Amino acid sequence: MLAENNEANISTISNYLQIKGYQVVVVRNGVEVIEQAQQTKPAIILMDIQMPGMDGLSAMRHLRALDNFSDVPIIAITALAMPGDREKCIEAGANDYLSKPASLKKIIQLIEKYLDGNTS
Repeated sequence: MLAENNEANISTISNYLQIKGYQVVVVRNGVEVIEQAQQTKPAIILMDIQMPGMDGLSAMRHLRALDNFSDVPIIAITALAMPGDREKCIEAGANDYLSKPASLKKIIQLIEKYLDGNTS
């Protein structure tokens, strides 16, 4: 699942993931993340933090409070790159953090790391 509200980022990331063989569900705000995640049960969530309505931090906290989402990997991909922002994302429930502009290769590396069960 790709949670992102910037259309250029949606196009770039989702097209790249699809070329690499991944199925992508796109949502554009935190409320949609929660609704669609419960319907589709994604293997992994790529979460933008600055989205309209409910932001990514709030969406992560909400998902982590649900029993069936305690172990779904969430990778925060955000323009928040100030000191302490990574820690805020991890505290909210992210397993990992990438600052924008994120390398597509790095996104794939993290997806593979979490989907292969190698979280070390």
